[in-house]
Amino acid sequence: MYSINQLFSIISNELEGTYNSRTPSNLYEPIAYSMSIGGKRIRPLLCLLAANLYTDTIDNALRPAIGLETFHNFTLLHDDIMDKADVRRNQATVHKKWNENTAILSGDAMMIESYNYFLNLSPELLSPIFKIFNQTALEVCEGQQYDMDFENRTAVKETDYIEMIRLKTAVLLAAALKIGAIIGGADTEDAKNIYDFGINMGLAFQLQDDYLDTFGDESTFGKRIGGDISENKKTFLLINAIKKAPSIINPIINGEMKETEKIMKVTQIYKDLKIDVLTEEKILSYYQKALDNLSSIKVKDKKKELLLSFLNNLKGRIS
Repeated sequence: MYSINQLFSIISNELEGTYNSRTPSNLYEPIAYSMSIGGKRIRPLLCLLAANLYTDTIDNALRPAIGLETFHNFTLLHDDIMDKADVRRNQATVHKKWNENTAILSGDAMMIESYNYFLNLSPELLSPIFKIFNQTALEVCEGQQYDMDFENRTAVKETDYIEMIRLKTAVLLAAALKIGAIIGGADTEDAKNIYDFGINMGLAFQLQDDYLDTFGDESTFGKRIGGDISENKKTFLLINAIKKAPSIINPIINGEMKETEKIMKVTQIYKDLKIDVLTEEKILSYYQKALDNLSSIKVKDKKKELLLSFLNNLKGRIS
């Protein structure tokens, strides 16, 4: 079994310098910049970890893993434009460092490039893996559209929100795991269980992101605290605050006040209504579901330890 550090090094080496010398530079430099601030590389790591559950040779899964990471970073370039975000991973977003047109076009190139990484697969794997990737890519777009739709809706149900984050965030994590597992040799049952593991982990991950946007530390979170509150984003926290106390929260989110004051007031309301506790409980419920999925996968527990560590790290950030 490979360690997390070994897999991270393999991924980093595969990515290093990929776009640095390609022309036109104004197309590829933003891509190189985006990939160089690539965070924890969770999706390619999950893909390789899943493959390594079933085979000691992860070479066949490496390029698809990079393709997943390239696609993910493409979505971030476009998301940052839509969200008017200035900072990503404590660095200027591409559209701020260059401009919006550059970010759009470089993002388009990244999406196209992501498909190329799957072409090394054997003929018997190419079609099923490509179908998973293509379906997932479309679902991510669907999730983003729901997210934008929610901005113009006065009422969003919790179930609608969970479905949105399933599509926007969880399905790509789940697909990374399923693709890696299939390449490694998993049977149909294990491929489904590891996909479900990814879905529940992804839901917990995104709900944690919502939580940390209000209650996190900006230096470790990588984005400014209170951004969701400032923009009236219909997160799990706001949806439940409106449900519990509409007469208290609505005048603040619909009124006019300084951003810092608004963030402070809404954060305090969340605390008073115990929305922070409710969110933690929801995260832990998905954490437990993911644990159950992991226990159903038919490989030795020793081989599951690194996937379990992902869950434990997730849980540890809110404990």
